[in-house]
Amino acid sequence: MTKQPRIGNGYDVHSFCDGNEIVLCGIKIPFNKGFKAHSDGDVAMHSLTDAIYGAIACGDIGRHFPDNDEKWKNTNSEIFLNHAKQELEKIGGYIGNIDITIIAEQPKITPYSEDMINNIARILDIEKNKVSIKATTSEKLGFIGREQGIATQSTVMVFV
Repeated sequence: MTKQPRIGNGYDVHSFCDGNEIVLCGIKIPFNKGFKAHSDGDVAMHSLTDAIYGAIACGDIGRHFPDNDEKWKNTNSEIFLNHAKQELEKIGGYIGNIDITIIAEQPKITPYSEDMINNIARILDIEKNKVSIKATTSEKLGFIGREQGIATQSTVMVFV
């Protein structure tokens, strides 16, 4: 039987706190703030993880890794993304492509986007031309515009 395409969408947001770096797609970015989060706060990896879970109707990141469980405190989000990958592979699925949009006034994402693409491709064991990472601002509107945090949207097409 031919595999059928399915689309998943994920969204995550984290506010800033005191710090000197943030993590996006597993890449440490020097910054004058950090993420307020239970895990490492990697909003990009969290939204991508949720997008994969959504595409295969497998709940969300909070169901698999609850933020009230100290076991996941300060966890590297690569663990979450690997779990979503394993759930996809359990049902014989594979990723067609990924599109991630990072919404932030600061820091600037473009200097790090190639490293982010390479890291996501490595984790998911896919070709890097299947991974798109874009950045935009909120034009100084809302909490993002006030530089109080970052949001990320991810879309993934899988075949199962």
